[in-house]
Amino acid sequence: MKLICIGRNYTDHIKELENEKPTDPVVFLKPDTSILLKKQPFFIPDFSNDVHYEVEVLIKINKVGKHIDKKFANKYYDQIGLGIDFTARDLQAQLKAKGLPWEKAKAFDGAAVIGKWLPKSEFQDINDINFSLEKNDAIVQTGNTSLMLWKIDEIIEYVSKYFTLKIGDIIFTGTPAGVGKVIAEDQLKGYLEGVEMFSLKIK
Repeated sequence: MKLICIGRNYTDHIKELENEKPTDPVVFLKPDTSILLKKQPFFIPDFSNDVHYEVEVLIKINKVGKHIDKKFANKYYDQIGLGIDFTARDLQAQLKAKGLPWEKAKAFDGAAVIGKWLPKSEFQDINDINFSLEKNDAIVQTGNTSLMLWKIDEIIEYVSKYFTLKIGDIIFTGTPAGVGKVIAEDQLKGYLEGVEMFSLKIK
């Protein structure tokens, strides 16, 4: 089981981090050890002073596939979720400045929050899903899948060129603008079309 993450998939988020707009999806992986255990708090790691939340719509793969055509991609998932891609932003900046991979900043233990799953059939249009993140009861991120540079089925087509998708793999589809720092005692809650998908405490 692997976590496949898409970076820079929302224009406003690209602008807020002053990144260059990519010509192809930015792809990176997280190991299964990065998954935060259910009902556990997120502990800020001692190697970072600037960990950011990034709320993202998630897709769970339900069949094995390779070189999947976009028109068939919808057959490879039947659940939609919501999660957080925690990022050690200070460490990421150091690594990017040296042209090094991001994994230490993105794939550390506990860096992937995976909330509840909802059947895809509950959504009228996969490319028009509203989602949001609250920090301490204040909305800090809002997004809609219609604003993705690469839509869900396009992501599946693209990543399956490089990686065989297996049952249980999870795709993080990118974060909208509004990312920010977490500190101890913060409370984060994520919502998908108004349904609470996760709630966690920062320690």
